[in-house]
Amino acid sequence: MILLVHTSTSTSQLPLKLGRPEYSYRFVVNAFRPMLDELGIVIEVQNPEREVDSIHASCQQHGEPCVFLCFMPPNKTPIDLACPTIPVFAWEYEALPNEAFGGKPRNDWRRVLAKLGAAITHSSYTVERVHAALGNHYPVTSIPAPLWDRMQVLRREPRGTSATLKIDGLLIDSRRTDLSAYTMHRLKAALPEALPLPEGCHGPHDPITLDGVLYTAIFNPGDGRKNWMDMVSAFCEALRDKANATLLLKLTHYDPDELIPDILEIIHKAGSLACRVLLVHAYLEEVQYNALLQATTYAVNTSHGEGQCLPLMEYMSAGKPAVAPRHTSMRDYVGPDCAFVIESSTELGTWPHDQRQAFRTLRQRIHYGSLVAAYRHSYHVAQHEPLTYRSMSQAARASLQRYCSVEVLQPRLERVIKRCIGAGPVIDEHATGDPHD
Repeated sequence: MILLVHTSTSTSQLPLKLGRPEYSYRFVVNAFRPMLDELGIVIEVQNPEREVDSIHASCQQHGEPCVFLCFMPPNKTPIDLACPTIPVFAWEYEALPNEAFGGKPRNDWRRVLAKLGAAITHSSYTVERVHAALGNHYPVTSIPAPLWDRMQVLRREPRGTSATLKIDGLLIDSRRTDLSAYTMHRLKAALPEALPLPEGCHGPHDPITLDGVLYTAIFNPGDGRKNWMDMVSAFCEALRDKANATLLLKLTHYDPDELIPDILEIIHKAGSLACRVLLVHAYLEEVQYNALLQATTYAVNTSHGEGQCLPLMEYMSAGKPAVAPRHTSMRDYVGPDCAFVIESSTELGTWPHDQRQAFRTLRQRIHYGSLVAAYRHSYHVAQHEPLTYRSMSQAARASLQRYCSVEVLQPRLERVIKRCIGAGPVIDEHATGDPHD
C-alpha cells in the first residue's frame, strides 16, 4: 500500500514557521509517521496537485493500492484528485464553517467534506460537530496523534525532580525584571510600536534551576484561543505568596517580541509576588526538553478550545497531571482523576480563519475563580499529598494510553484507509454549488 502524505510545513521549515497558519500540522504528521510506516510505504509530497495523481496512476498500473492523507484544514485540501483523499484536520468550535465567506465556496467545509466523502479528525467532539453539519451517516473518525508510546521513556514517580536548563534564546525571569517598565499606560503610549524587551533577555544565558512546584505551559502567544491572560493572572493571584511556585511559559512563535510586553504587564499588574514566572522562547534540544518535562509538576492549559493539544498530551502521557478544562478535545482525556479541572461554559466565538470575525460559532469561556481554585488545590496536593499526586500521575498515563496509544489507534487508522481505498470518494447529492475557490 502506498500512503501519500502532505502538510504545508516541512520539518526543516518548522523553526521559521512557528506560530504561522497550519504550522502545528507538521508535529501531527511527524507523530503519525511511525504508525503510517507500519501500514505501507509512505511518500511525502510537496505539491499535491502535481504529484499525487501521477503516483496514483503508476500505482494503478501495478495494482498497488494508494491513498492520499492531507494534513490540512478542509478548505485547503485538494478536492479534484483521482486518488482517494482523506483530510486529516483539527477543529475546536461548536459549528463547522458553513458559509462561503470571502467569496470562496471552499470556506463552507460541508461542501469540501461532502465531496471528499470521509475524514479523520482528533477527538470525539469534532466527530460530533461534523455529524451535526453533515449527518450521522458521514464517515469521520477520531484518530489523535499517537504520542503515548514514545513518552513512556520519560515516566518518573513520584513528582518531578529539579532540573538545570541552559537557554540559548529569550529568557525573562519575573524575579529579575523591572516590571514597572510595562504598565498599560506605557504600552498604549508606545503604540503602534511594542515596548522594548528587558536588557539581557536574549541569550545564551547562565543555567537556570527549576525546582519546587513547577507549572509548565507550551503555546503560541499569538493564538487567541490559548487565553494566556487568565493563565498568568490567575497564577499570580492564587500563589502570589508561594516562593517555590513557578509558572514557565514555553512560547512557540516566530517573533514573540511584540506579545511579551503584554504578558509582562499582566505580571506587573498583579503586584508584589513571591512566586515566579519564567518566559522562554528558545529551541530546546531533546535532552533539555525532556529535562523540563521531568522537572514539571503540572501541565497547564486554559484555552477556549483545543483540536487535541499536543503539549498537554505529551506531558500527561509521561504522567504529569494537568490543570486544564474538560471541554472540546480535552474531554476525551482530562478528568478529575488526572487533572484539576477548570470549569468553563460557552460564549460567542468566531472562526479563526474568517476575516470578517463574525460571530458564527461558540467557544468555551474559562471560569476565572475555578482556575484560581485549581492552582491552589494543585499546589496543596503537590506539597502535602504525595499519594494523591502519584495516583493522579498514574491516571494521567492511563487516560492518554486509552486516547493516543498506537495499540488503540493503529487498527482504527488501518480500517479507515482500507475503507477509503475500497469505496472511493463519495459525492453528497444534497451539496450544491462548486466547491472550488
